[in-house]
Amino acid sequence: MEKIFELAGEILKSAVLIMFVPAVLGAAPKYEIAAFAGGCFWCTQPVFEYLKGVIKVEAGYANGNGETPDYNDYMNKGYVEAVRVTYDPAKVKYSALLDAYWEQIDPTDQGGQFVDRGPQYRPAIFYLNDAQKKEAERSRNALARSGKFKKPVVTEISKYINFFPAEDYHQDYYRKDPFRYNIYRMGSGRDQFIEKTWGKDAVKKGHK
Repeated sequence: MEKIFELAGEILKSAVLIMFVPAVLGAAPKYEIAAFAGGCFWCTQPVFEYLKGVIKVEAGYANGNGETPDYNDYMNKGYVEAVRVTYDPAKVKYSALLDAYWEQIDPTDQGGQFVDRGPQYRPAIFYLNDAQKKEAERSRNALARSGKFKKPVVTEISKYINFFPAEDYHQDYYRKDPFRYNIYRMGSGRDQFIEKTWGKDAVKKGHK
């Protein structure tokens, strides 16, 4: 009789485990990735870290050719300075990331951003799935219709191909050397453009 009770107990434990394991696994947050280029990645990284629900923001090189680009050769390999954003869609929507992005760039300039010129500094949204593509296009079209800019909104929307994190000294540069970061940012003309277009609160987000 004792063995029967022991066996019944083991069966009960197994049943409880079977019921609860999927629930525990399902409770784990499901993170998603987004990628944006907006000129110097020093200036685009803090913008997304400002948002609640963003887990991680990496500065790096996106959508180029060849492996292991670095700061000395990424331009020659066709990469663009960009940031890769890991976020929790349950806490922050992709549309909120897009709103933050638009407030920090000049979407009418495809030749670079502010003082930084060349294709390696062009603004771009790199979508990872059809939902992101549709939302990015919707958002860009809405901005174009808003009358916010006199020139056409020409920011590229392209499929995400690859991304390589930049060297460690580039990561969170605004924290590592805030003095030089702020001097560069203000001298680039970015802050003046943002304040004129979106107001001082938008400028603050870039200085976090």
